[in-house]
Amino acid sequence: MTQTQSQSPATQSPLSLTAFFSLGFRPFFLLAALWAALAMLLWIGALTGVMELPTAFDPVSWHAHEFLFGYLGAVIAGFLLTAVPNWTGRPPLQGAPLAALVGAWLIGRIAVTTSLFWPAVLVAILDLIFPCALAVLVLREIIAGRNWRNLIVVGMLALLILGNLAFHIEAAEGAFAAQGYGLRLGLAAGVMMIAVIGGRIIPAFTRNWLMKRGAGRLPTPPMAKFDVLALLVLLLALLAWVALPDQSLTAAALILAGLLHIWRLMRWAGERTLSEPLMWVLHLAYVFVPAGALAIGIAGLTGAYSATIAAQHLWMAGALGLMTLAVMTRASLGHTGRPLVAGLGSTLSYLLILASVALRVAVWFAPDAASSLHALSALFWIAGFGLFALHFAPLMLRPRPAG
Repeated sequence: MTQTQSQSPATQSPLSLTAFFSLGFRPFFLLAALWAALAMLLWIGALTGVMELPTAFDPVSWHAHEFLFGYLGAVIAGFLLTAVPNWTGRPPLQGAPLAALVGAWLIGRIAVTTSLFWPAVLVAILDLIFPCALAVLVLREIIAGRNWRNLIVVGMLALLILGNLAFHIEAAEGAFAAQGYGLRLGLAAGVMMIAVIGGRIIPAFTRNWLMKRGAGRLPTPPMAKFDVLALLVLLLALLAWVALPDQSLTAAALILAGLLHIWRLMRWAGERTLSEPLMWVLHLAYVFVPAGALAIGIAGLTGAYSATIAAQHLWMAGALGLMTLAVMTRASLGHTGRPLVAGLGSTLSYLLILASVALRVAVWFAPDAASSLHALSALFWIAGFGLFALHFAPLMLRPRPAG
């Protein structure tokens, strides 16, 4: 039994704000999970008439914005502020500067949620301070560390910022921003991040895990020529979807991208990871990248454009939601000195989010039961992220054990 595993509550280090602001994953992952649960709870309250949110956005647009640009923005910050020091060999952002960046994210959430009381321009500025500051920080570190291969991450972050800006403009003009250019651009950036970063870490983590367990099929090395082709086709399909979502050629491109990424995933030996939830959840989360592309593409070719809202949730809740939860779990365990094994709580959180996604997509097939399915989906979502927050909060607030 390791020192970490053998610690009893009485011998654990005390909770510490110094530890909390020592690495970006600690505050941002915990706040992201709490916001994912709380924002869903607020949205259900607004939809059912239990409460009225003081936001200038319509309830659906607020819900979409706060997941895509609020929750996802925090997860991206936690991931990049923890990964970039490893990429560049430079010291991480910590202490007061990190706390200030966390404060900027919180101000953005408050500004959007109370936007009924403020000018739209001010709300947009307050919301965009955080992602712009994050992009500048990451770009500075990459340039200082001469880590040119990861400049693509800054490019995708820039697209997410542009999507957020477009979302604010559309909302201010009275458009239904939840189905506008801004959301599609932001969602496309998020999907590409998963395809690029997931395409690096999933086969690498899988190979390392399998190498410790003896002979057998191993994943193909990441970023081979086929991976570059699959990523290029996906990028072009997503750009076409952002600009021309209702065109048959766009639908065909999405279907082609979906098929290529199914084959890409099959090359990573995911079937050999079924004994460890911390591993299989990464492969399962990536399934939603091609699944979303195929569903949106098929809906476009068949003219069932109303079905694309449910299909988009394969990307929004499935790919983004489950993949970020999986990455947050793994990074939090690893960087707090815990064994890279998913316990019962983590496994249950994965299953709850999967159930939430399944129920949300089921609305496509059972529209008469939409209200009940939405409520159950929201309940599972809240439980999944709430469970993560409950389990990992003590780890985020304590120093990493010595040894």
